[in-house]
Amino acid sequence: MGEHATALLRSYVSGGWHAPSGDGAPLHDAVTGEEVARISSEGIDMGAALEHGRRVGGPALRELTFHQRAALLKALGGHLREHRDELYALSARTGATLGDSKFDVDGGIGVLLAYASKGRRELPNDTVYVDGAVEPLSKGGTFAGRHIATPLRGVAVQINAFNFPVWGPLEKFGPAFLAGVPSLVKPASQTAYLTQKLVELIIDSGLLPEGTLQLVCGGAGDLLDHVTGQDLVSFTGSASTAQRLRAHPAIVRHSVRFNAEADSLNCSILGPDAKPGTAEFDLYVKQLVTEMTVKAGQKCTAIRRAFVPAELLDDVAEAVSARLAKTTVGNPSSEGVRMGALASLEQREEVRRSLKGLSEAGRLVFGDPEHVDVVDADAERGAFISPVLLRADDPDRAEPHEVEAFGPVSTLMPYTSTEQVVELAARGQGSLAGSVVTGDPAFARDVVLGVAPWHGRLLVLDADDAKESTGHGSPLPALVHGGPGRAGGGEEMGGIRGVLHHMQRTAVQASPKVLSAVTGQWVAGAPRQEGTHPFRKSLAELRVGDTVVAGPRRVTPEDIAHFAEFTGDTFYAHTDEAAAAANPLFGGIVAHGYLVVSFAAGLFVSPEPGPVLANYGLENLRFLTPVKPGDELTVTLTCKQITPRENADYGEVRWDTDVTNADGESVAKYDVLTLVAKEVTQ
Repeated sequence: MGEHATALLRSYVSGGWHAPSGDGAPLHDAVTGEEVARISSEGIDMGAALEHGRRVGGPALRELTFHQRAALLKALGGHLREHRDELYALSARTGATLGDSKFDVDGGIGVLLAYASKGRRELPNDTVYVDGAVEPLSKGGTFAGRHIATPLRGVAVQINAFNFPVWGPLEKFGPAFLAGVPSLVKPASQTAYLTQKLVELIIDSGLLPEGTLQLVCGGAGDLLDHVTGQDLVSFTGSASTAQRLRAHPAIVRHSVRFNAEADSLNCSILGPDAKPGTAEFDLYVKQLVTEMTVKAGQKCTAIRRAFVPAELLDDVAEAVSARLAKTTVGNPSSEGVRMGALASLEQREEVRRSLKGLSEAGRLVFGDPEHVDVVDADAERGAFISPVLLRADDPDRAEPHEVEAFGPVSTLMPYTSTEQVVELAARGQGSLAGSVVTGDPAFARDVVLGVAPWHGRLLVLDADDAKESTGHGSPLPALVHGGPGRAGGGEEMGGIRGVLHHMQRTAVQASPKVLSAVTGQWVAGAPRQEGTHPFRKSLAELRVGDTVVAGPRRVTPEDIAHFAEFTGDTFYAHTDEAAAAANPLFGGIVAHGYLVVSFAAGLFVSPEPGPVLANYGLENLRFLTPVKPGDELTVTLTCKQITPRENADYGEVRWDTDVTNADGESVAKYDVLTLVAKEVTQ
């Protein structure tokens, strides 16, 4: 594509690159107006592409465990990092500065690496995800239930916006791939040449199984006509388009999972405490200018409504205008340029139309929508526009809460009380992101709890977190990205939540034996196998259900007194007979809970060197019945879950631990976590 500037963009479908017939529609450089490429989806069999994903990509992904998929995401992230400069260079043609390009490119790569890490740390090295605890369904324990999650057998179709041609596809691809679901990417035409380059780099890497990633450049055609109840559709763009797609007959007929992330009228609220001279005042001004100028304001999370205490409105308007006056607009490749162009001339006209509506409610404080001085570019041939700051002294006017100019535009509005600013924020009818800038935790709490039902994400910015904060408009893969109402009503990413969106949760009702077989995790009541001490078995030899029963051991008054003296834990229930007797829970001296755990370890341990390499923790510890002097303890240790680590010579084993007294009552229950060698070396 670099050699032939007006080449037709190719799509990657059904196992190969597809060159469309016909001339296609021109795509232009946002800075120079030159033709970059032409685009068309003519000739693509959309139904066949989806079937290819289901028939080829899906089975290949489902053969891999979560950890194996995570390893591929990590490798892919590393591969793309090596080719960032190629993506940066092409990103400049979308009007993006180098900083904008890094926000897009590095942010997308970061999502892949974040999901790779989460997959290794939070998901099993298995193909099934067990969701939640066992639910007892009978008195005798022979009938129980458990939820599992398995990947849908369709394709994750993503229809993306023009503003993030790299991050947009990757933030959807990462959780879908980790879940075991192939993706089909349909980028917005204006910047599709950058997404096409991204997919070309991915396909050429050879890292992904065939069919797990496809690309359609150009119109969607009849793509959605072919979706089924096993497919998913994720959309980023305007609220009106989201509404239209959500009502597509095939989506409605098959109850297709549909996630929308729509443009929203996000807000930032300055606290009454943040007066000029405070760190929070400066942070608010800096953040507002950043959100107006990064990507030339073309972010679905950008601040459109800036709420300020009425008495501070003049101060904020003056400070923001002063910072905006230092913003150099022009060719992104030129030194000193801090804001590039909008993505297209059509986008500039759309911003100007929106500004006409906004100007009915507010007056211009900074900028000129019709003129801007630019560096090393033609302001008319390129899609350049000045940053525009408006001021609406009457915050009850409808326009700022209903009209969005998707560019470097924000409107200042006054408020006089916490209750009023909460009500004003809610008038956005649902937002992706909001921020509160204040040094007053009480004000922050009132605003956060007040506006939370209308927001998918809220940043509270103050002097304490400012240095490490990622900022108002930066989605993070560990947190949900989406919002209610106007913002689309969906969620993208959100850590493992984003993965589970691509999976079907199923309640399995069965005997403990069957539940153990289905989930790969031992369930109380399932068969146990006694014999060779399980600590003598390597990971290759160990089986879920392998058990050792050890004990009994009598707990003496001397044991309790010695433990109290040795550890310094002289809590009265262990050392003062009279005080302990008055305790309604104990009625006398009781053993330390950690003494019970220590005795249990001494009972079940196999002390000789062997395949068990380390004990690295306890989880879910509960002390259930007090242990008194004279009680005899028995411990039952059962292999509960085996998780081999990829590219390591050991794995993790989770052991169910049940410590009982002579009456068979459980006095403590917990999970022991160990690292065990995969093979025993002689």
